This record gives sequence, structure tokens and C-alpha cells, in this order.
Amino acid sequence: GRAGRGAAAGSGARWINNKGLERRRSPRLGRFHGEGYQEGYAEGSHVGVTEGRRYGALHGAKIGSEIGYYLGFALTWQHLLHRSAEEKPSKKIKALETLIGMIQKYPYEDPTYDKLHEDLEKIRGKFKQVCSLLNIQSDFRINPERSALTF
Repeated sequence: GRAGRGAAAGSGARWINNKGLERRRSPRLGRFHGEGYQEGYAEGSHVGVTEGRRYGALHGAKIGSEIGYYLGFALTWQHLLHRSAEEKPSKKIKALETLIGMIQKYPYEDPTYDKLHEDLEKIRGKFKQVCSLLNIQSDFRINPERSALTF
């Protein structure tokens, strides 16, 4: 009689080939298939972790550069404006202080923080607002070829 495809019987599995003939698969073939699968899975997992780390480090460095730029920018302008400030803090100084506070609270050391990108977008928006108040251009780009900031 004929067994269904992949049905186990005796020492090896039986299956029907494309011509309708019954064949037996060697138990050794199954063992090699299983070992090959496990080796491939382990290698793929290792490569995936390595690529994930590289990707994470690259994007973490980009975010770190961007946040660092915003903080340096804000602290410099805060210093310049305080030196020439009137008695009451101006709208510019208040906006700079808000930006600095947002950056200082940003959890850049916790990649599992679920609002990481949302908070970064808020910082970018505040940076653009500050630039508008200061009447300066708000371009921030990282040049991928030279790993340098361009303004």
C-alpha cells in the first residue's frame, strides 16, 4: 500500500514522489537535515545579532551627535544672551532653557524607552522654534561621507 506524504513508518519516513512512486527516506538524511538546520539557524542568529549591534551603534551615534549639537548650540546661545540680557528673561532665553531641559531629560542611555523617537521629534521642533526666535537657519545634517557635521 501507499503511505501519505511524510508518514513515518519503520526505520524511515515514506513519501510519494512526483511520479506517484513510493520512496523511503533514509534516517541518516533526516539527521543531516536536522543538523544542517540547527547549524544554519545558529549561524544566522549570530550574524543577525552582529548586524543588529552595528545598526544600533550607527544610529545611536547619529542621535548622540544630533543631541550633542543641539545642547552645545543652546548652551552657547544661552550664555551669549545672558551676557546681554535685560532684567526679565526674554522669550528667546526661556525657549533656550526649555530646549536645554528637554535635552537633559532625554533618556539617550535607555534604548528600550518607548518614546525615544517621539521625544527626539519634540526636541527637533523646539530647536527649530529657537532658531526662528534667534532668526537663524536651522539646518542640521550629518555628512555620511566624512562623518562631519555640516551647517
